[in-house]
Amino acid sequence: MPWLSTLIAVPVLGAVGVSLVKSDKLAKQLALAVSLVVLALTGALAYLFEPASEARFQFAEKYEWIPSFGVHYGVGVDGIALVLIALSAVLVPIVILASWHDADGTGAAAPPKRSVKTYFALLLVLEAMMIGVFAATDVFLFYVFFEAMLIPMYFMIGSYGGAQRSYAAVKFLLYSLFGGLLMLVAVIALYVIADKGTFMFPELIGVIQDPTTQKWLFAGFFIAFAVKAPLWPFHTWLPDAAAQAPAGAAVLLVGVLDKVGTYGMLRFCLELFPDASKFFTPLVIVLAVVGIVYGAIVAIGQTDMKRLIAYTSISHFGFIALGVFAMTRDAGAGATLYMVNHGFSTGALFLVAGFLIYRRGSSQIADYGGVQKVAPLLAGTFLIAGLSGLSLPGLSTFVSEFMVLIGTFERYPVAAIIATSGVVLAAVYILWMYQRTMTGPSKESAHVMPDLNWREIWVMGPLIAVIIAMGFFPKPVLDVINPAVDKTISSVHIEPFTPAVAEKKGAGQ
Repeated sequence: MPWLSTLIAVPVLGAVGVSLVKSDKLAKQLALAVSLVVLALTGALAYLFEPASEARFQFAEKYEWIPSFGVHYGVGVDGIALVLIALSAVLVPIVILASWHDADGTGAAAPPKRSVKTYFALLLVLEAMMIGVFAATDVFLFYVFFEAMLIPMYFMIGSYGGAQRSYAAVKFLLYSLFGGLLMLVAVIALYVIADKGTFMFPELIGVIQDPTTQKWLFAGFFIAFAVKAPLWPFHTWLPDAAAQAPAGAAVLLVGVLDKVGTYGMLRFCLELFPDASKFFTPLVIVLAVVGIVYGAIVAIGQTDMKRLIAYTSISHFGFIALGVFAMTRDAGAGATLYMVNHGFSTGALFLVAGFLIYRRGSSQIADYGGVQKVAPLLAGTFLIAGLSGLSLPGLSTFVSEFMVLIGTFERYPVAAIIATSGVVLAAVYILWMYQRTMTGPSKESAHVMPDLNWREIWVMGPLIAVIIAMGFFPKPVLDVINPAVDKTISSVHIEPFTPAVAEKKGAGQ
């Protein structure tokens, strides 16, 4: 069975079906059903996946697409790609259920009435693009999915977002296109210089040997990924886009789409250009550490809930980039796990913020207060999601952040020590936001604020369960991630860092 092609095709066909039905209610139900089918297929794929397999990519498919240019429809997954596809498959049905009223104009903060069918069709198209970009093993195909993701997200922000939606959507598009064009130049140059007659990723590993060429090609790929991530100082589009996007679209934007940037760094930058990656590592480490501290400090000063969460993500993406370029097994596995855990914890924060905005009609923190007295379930889920965001032990993000810091400390202790300040600052911005919105005297507008309804409980329940489960027992996910990370790190030709190696080097000196 062509598992990955099926995973990509099902949401596309579902989007067509959603756009053709006559009833808005039926469109929502069909979109939810299709997303659950994709989730079930992803579960079957994960069950059949063999982490210990010697194959570089499993469930591989390869068909000629543009033979004259060596372009193939090539897909396959390793452990890194699999967990990110699983993240997408889990979040989409949750987002669909959470967005039940986002597009129909019934919310207090909703834009003018828009097409419900179009909104949910766009969500399904976006899901197909997200699965495709993580599954692509042809570099040109990866680029196609990389750029195609912009289209549904642009329309979701521009048509269904807040008051400044047009500005945010155009800014998002321009930044992404700029990075994408640089990457296209690098992809074409890679094809020409490699002279292999193919864009297939496994066949291009180790082909580019000239150090100068590697550096230029690395720059083209890395800048595109740094914009997508976003990594400081390429981050300025994210707060506007996340603040103006509907809550569900913001979850997928920050929870999944932005992970394509850090995934690309780990997959393509390290393996295709190992020498250039080592050359630029000090610069990337500095950018990552600055991003960690900068994002956290700016988040503290935000007065808008969604902008605050967006800036926390900039800080978290600094941790992920730090783990990728530390180039140790623990840091690499921690960075990959962080991509997954961040998707769930930040997704939960954005959804709770969306529920609050739907009830109150405002995203300003100052307009809230005392919510926990009238809506304890809402406040409780907000607290758990927030504590996960600040990496409280026992919750999912702690494991990945701890692994990144430990793995980084092995090679770059100063960077790890400075990055630890981000953990302290995270406690400040999360707890202060919770204090201002949920505790204290109850605002008059909050006296009639309803608590979570059954639909919203079904939205938040799985996210909270995953956050807790991954905090106490991340081993099944790490067992899938570790072999793929080991192969990636070994391709950079860096000796694994162990106490024995450190003692040997010390004796030699």
